[in-house]
Amino acid sequence: MARQYAGDRTTGFASPAADSIEGPIDLSDILSLRKPSRYPVRVQGLSFASRGVLNGDILIADTAGNPISGSLVIACAGGQIILAELQNRNGQWFLVSGNDTQQPLRVDPLRDVEIWGNVTGLVRTEV
Repeated sequence: MARQYAGDRTTGFASPAADSIEGPIDLSDILSLRKPSRYPVRVQGLSFASRGVLNGDILIADTAGNPISGSLVIACAGGQIILAELQNRNGQWFLVSGNDTQQPLRVDPLRDVEIWGNVTGLVRTEV
């Protein structure tokens, strides 16, 4: 049986930081991954590096949230899954690329452009 190190059992003198030790960190709990509407999505590319999203990062997408202008979303456009910034312009929603090479896409299920989920968290596995 594997044992977890809690940080409270040491040899020698007692650590002055012993009162500051927290228990094990459960990322599934912190990121609310037990909710049926939450999904991890791995990023490919650097189009949102200016917003701190790097290639290989894992985004947490929530399919139950309401759209928020200025937030990052996972969307489906023309059958491709994309990461985009959501913007509300005069009452219409647009998906804006992280680079200037693509025109904003108007969210329109009839034109195969839909928001799949709001990005609520980011996990970086390499530093």
